[in-house]
Amino acid sequence: MQDQRLGPLLAHLDVLLPQLEATYKDIHAHPELSMQENRTARITETHLKSLGFEVTPGVGKTGVVGLLRNGAGPTVMLRADMDALPIQEATGLPYASQAVGTTPDGKRVPVAHSCGHDMHVACLIGAATLFANARNPWKGTLMVVFQPGEEIGQGAQAMIDDGLFDRFPKPDVVLGQHVMCLPSGKIDWKDGVVTSAADSLQIRMFGRGAHGSMPEASIDPVVMAASTVLRLQTIVSREVAPTDSAVLTVGSIQAGTKENVIPDEAIIKLNVRTFDDGVRKRILASIARIVNAEAEAAGAPKLPEITPLDRYSPVTNDPVATKMVVDAFRQNFPDGSIEQTKPTMASEDFGCFGAQWNAPSVYWFFGGADPETYDKAKNEGKLNLLPTNHNPHFAPVLHPTLATGVQALIVAAHAWMAS
Repeated sequence: MQDQRLGPLLAHLDVLLPQLEATYKDIHAHPELSMQENRTARITETHLKSLGFEVTPGVGKTGVVGLLRNGAGPTVMLRADMDALPIQEATGLPYASQAVGTTPDGKRVPVAHSCGHDMHVACLIGAATLFANARNPWKGTLMVVFQPGEEIGQGAQAMIDDGLFDRFPKPDVVLGQHVMCLPSGKIDWKDGVVTSAADSLQIRMFGRGAHGSMPEASIDPVVMAASTVLRLQTIVSREVAPTDSAVLTVGSIQAGTKENVIPDEAIIKLNVRTFDDGVRKRILASIARIVNAEAEAAGAPKLPEITPLDRYSPVTNDPVATKMVVDAFRQNFPDGSIEQTKPTMASEDFGCFGAQWNAPSVYWFFGGADPETYDKAKNEGKLNLLPTNHNPHFAPVLHPTLATGVQALIVAAHAWMAS
């Protein structure tokens, strides 16, 4: 049976949805790269101020924190990430991004919300609005955090380093969510480890350049890098136990500028995902061993440079807090819409807040795929063909995704703040 105390909070959700849809489309059409979310931050700041929140912008460069105090009671933190990706959108939507941004190293790149953070922002704005407009059903302090830089693993820590823990009250629970390629209207949950650790590395391999017609005068870094890539793929298949889980992906190889010039160096960028810290350390050590050995085998003039790019710790859900959230979800969502899931190899910096604040946290996934399209693909064994997060074609269906995301935030937070 639905918790009747939530009635006043959710009563105007349907009326609010057109406004949230407009906000979502606006943010989707104007994405911003990590740590550059100035326009999106201004949108959230304006909304929160109009609702009566105490608003602090510029936390961790572009982060926004809003506090809504409603008497004595627990403090509940709700978080949404704001940044987009350097991807050329290919959805064909009328509100598709045409934006171009500049990376920290000065490159001009297309930008798109191909991960769904625009949906997260719209849902949190919706939840903040409904909490502000109906004060009787809840008591305590609502803290909403619009976070920058999730895609590069820096935003949460930037907010913490900028005094988040000193400037704002410690939450009794930290709550967050992510839209995924699940049927819209569905919510997946898990206690314990939810998302993996992730390490991104850049490997710079050195050779000796020469004319393409004189390979004997060169030490070819392209061949060296190619051999390295193939050898790296044996780490998971031959050095990690089948009972453990790990992923090693080479996402970028860069070398040379012309077909008849052997370059001096090649750059490999790779990503490692693990659940177990021992497995993680073993894989990183294997990467260094293979990279150095391939360089030595090729007669490289010096050893490669291995540079860490970013790192994510696992997101771990508190079991007691997770049970509270899941019990509330089951009471307030249709039967069959709340399902337990397995850990995912995706990574998130959401876990920094709860882990470093020593506060319980809960993180869940909600669906953004058209249910009929999803079911058809599942029945045909073609789920792998549906656009996932970080795909140029990824874009959640608006309904009921927006309503589900807003309602999930409200139901979860209300489990602590019910009056």
